[in-house]
Amino acid sequence: MYRKTYALINCKTLKENIQNIKQNYPYKYYIGVVKANAYGHGDYIVNTLIQGGINYLAASSLEECLSIRKQNQNISILCLEPINHEYLNICEKENITITIPDYEYFKNLDLNLNLKAHIKIDSGMNRLGFKDKNQIKQVYETLKNSHITLEGIYTHIGTSGLWDKYYDKSIKTFENLTSLIDLKEIKIVHISRSLTLVTHKMPDYITGIRLGIIMYGYPQKFTKPTGLRLIKRNLYLKKHQISDITYENNLNLKTAFSLHTEVMTIKDVKKGEYVGYGAKYIAKEDIKIAILPIGFADGLTKNYENKTVTINNKNYQIIGEIGMDMTTVKIDSSVKLHDHVIIFSDPKKQAKELNISAYELFTSITNRVPRVYEEDEKITEIKY
Repeated sequence: MYRKTYALINCKTLKENIQNIKQNYPYKYYIGVVKANAYGHGDYIVNTLIQGGINYLAASSLEECLSIRKQNQNISILCLEPINHEYLNICEKENITITIPDYEYFKNLDLNLNLKAHIKIDSGMNRLGFKDKNQIKQVYETLKNSHITLEGIYTHIGTSGLWDKYYDKSIKTFENLTSLIDLKEIKIVHISRSLTLVTHKMPDYITGIRLGIIMYGYPQKFTKPTGLRLIKRNLYLKKHQISDITYENNLNLKTAFSLHTEVMTIKDVKKGEYVGYGAKYIAKEDIKIAILPIGFADGLTKNYENKTVTINNKNYQIIGEIGMDMTTVKIDSSVKLHDHVIIFSDPKKQAKELNISAYELFTSITNRVPRVYEEDEKITEIKY
């Protein structure tokens, strides 16, 4: 890399995460969700995930699916969003599984295409999916006599399932909408995502699970209430006919992503001088600053302002306004030119400090930042 700003991804950690999930949650199909550049980790990790036990992949758009296909020619890839009909010949050629999101989309399908398809069910989110059981049955019966293979059926539950009535209602809606077809004849039935996987027992007809943020080291565990809180919780659940959640699990997952740069320049600033755009930071005394080659075009949003970075095992505060390409840190005389800087090494802690979700943290790191992969004592750099 030409500037020493990069994201480091530990491939062994990702592989171990998936193996740990599989040990605790036995299913036939483990669908690794690798949309948004694999949650910021980069498409390069596709084969690492497969080595860990992922046997299907999913992404949002045809562009993402084709990017992933470059990493592995064999694994099936489900496109979660509908693909324009004029591009379905590309899906046929590249083994991209399509989503059938509604009856209108289905009516315009060329049934002579050799495609795999999953039907999307709208279980209450009102985004994509069928809402008519008779239409679902018609599609099911029609595809039986076509070149298109109905491989799967799924839904996306819009709520967390943490003591909310909508989760239970969504499950019932899914079951009602699929009641006119035989789910046992469909190879892959998947409704679960990372959070609901660990908090709710899946129905017996489920054969696959979608693994998103959980693959990247975000287990969900909740403390079960005790005493009066437990009594109130149980009364609430009973009153609203809500299923309780599973509080504990045996997952031992770790994050694999860290963000790094270096000290590019060191300057002395006199008392009363300002630092950066807008003169927002005025030195109250003579200080020493370090300029880092990383900015908001790399993913350091305004949330990072006044937070700290680590240099030589010591924390130093970001000062002034973060620029597009550069960030300023107040340092002391122990910091030297080209010293290694850790922007963050613990994504969970960093997301909490920035008051954003893990999804936002990972995907905010732009493709200007090279991804560097550590695997089997080998380092691989992917430039964008």
